[in-house]
Amino acid sequence: MAKSTGKKNSGSAIKTKPLWAGRLAQTPEADAFAFQASISVDKRLVFDDITASRAHALMLGRQGIIPKNAAGQIAKELDVIAAEIKAGKLAIDSNAEDIHSFLESVLTRRLGGTGKMVHAGRSRNDQVAAAFRLYLKRAVPQIQSGLAALLNVLLDTAQAHITSIMPGYTHLQRAQCVTLGHHLCAWCAALERDYSRFTDALRRLDECPLGSGALAGSSLPLDRKAAALTLGFNRLCINSMDAVADRDFALELSGACAITMVHLSRFCEDVMLWASEEFKFIELSESWSTGSSIMPQKKNPDFAELIRGKTGRAAGNLVTLITLLKGLPYAYNKDLQEDKEALFDSIDTLCLCLRMFAGMIKEANFNLKRMKAACAGGFLEATDAAEYLVRKGLPFRDAHEAAALLVRDCIEAGHKHISGLSLDEMKKRSRLFEEDIFKVITPAASVRMRSLPGGPAPKEVRRQINYLKKKIMNKGSGIDVR
Repeated sequence: MAKSTGKKNSGSAIKTKPLWAGRLAQTPEADAFAFQASISVDKRLVFDDITASRAHALMLGRQGIIPKNAAGQIAKELDVIAAEIKAGKLAIDSNAEDIHSFLESVLTRRLGGTGKMVHAGRSRNDQVAAAFRLYLKRAVPQIQSGLAALLNVLLDTAQAHITSIMPGYTHLQRAQCVTLGHHLCAWCAALERDYSRFTDALRRLDECPLGSGALAGSSLPLDRKAAALTLGFNRLCINSMDAVADRDFALELSGACAITMVHLSRFCEDVMLWASEEFKFIELSESWSTGSSIMPQKKNPDFAELIRGKTGRAAGNLVTLITLLKGLPYAYNKDLQEDKEALFDSIDTLCLCLRMFAGMIKEANFNLKRMKAACAGGFLEATDAAEYLVRKGLPFRDAHEAAALLVRDCIEAGHKHISGLSLDEMKKRSRLFEEDIFKVITPAASVRMRSLPGGPAPKEVRRQINYLKKKIMNKGSGIDVR
């Protein structure tokens, strides 16, 4: 790299000396320095770094590594800096290398030699890891709050539609009768897994790396446990090298974000199908739709489409982190600086999409008449006819064949429903059919009879709703009887 000229009109040299520059006789030119800087991304860690630095300084004072009054001055000034940033009185310097260097330089300018004491027993490696984890400990509950809000919207909607009959689909073909409440509970079951996935990830990331140094800890008498306790960490990272090399927590959270986005994308696919002229199951609010620049009649589900599209970003960010980590030797490598932009983008995207999807569903109207009418074609009652014969003692494969032949008979006769056949016509396929078959093969009866745990029967859907609400409110008994 070229040596800094120091000339004011050069424009090629960095303006301030990096904190790590003592060993080097030359410094990077401005564009090279900017290339390796991360301030534009990690500035959101500013308050987490202040929190960690404050705890570290006070620990240094208690341990006699620096004078107690110096530790107090550092802690007090860090509080002042935090307040000034929140109030907009202190702007983060976009030309700084990273948020950690920026804060230390401000502290040093204000406190002189006392400010220089803050970094004793600490490397930027464990400093970054600590601030990153602290930030994520705040971010994960915010994601879960968004998930809980969406779950409440969906569960309230499901509660209102426990008996609203609609077709269930496999292979995008009408399959069996369910209810709208049952379908929405299916979405909620996936979101509840997402919620618990973030809980698990939060538990694993709740380790304090502070005091691990660059990779081998410190010879200074640090009290790592006290610092971890002050910062609210549950435990210490077990190994100092792993503490600065580990980004499993970022990978796991990125994966959780990607999976949740995939769920939202699948829900949006349902919504877009339902909103089409061919289905007409749902009417999206005009405030959650857009028009066409050329076709005056159009009402497009663009919000659902954008959520589906943004899922690609979350998936791409996961691949970015996997690829980033796969070839890195232990312990710290500069490559790890690339971890935050991908994860921050996934978190931001997910939180935004959760809010958008909740708002879109909350203001949507469902065409219950159209949904119920869609159960009249496609012979959704065929499985009910087969199970009727099973209850009469016929082996399932024989019952399946008999019901299939009924469907064939209906198609040849032009009937859209098995009930279009007479009892005598049914008996040609099985002598076990009786008059009560006509009470079994209605959509309402089909739903009502499917009362096993997880099924669409109104009573069972009501239980699912209550179960899911308790799970989200953390008021469950701990006994997982689904």
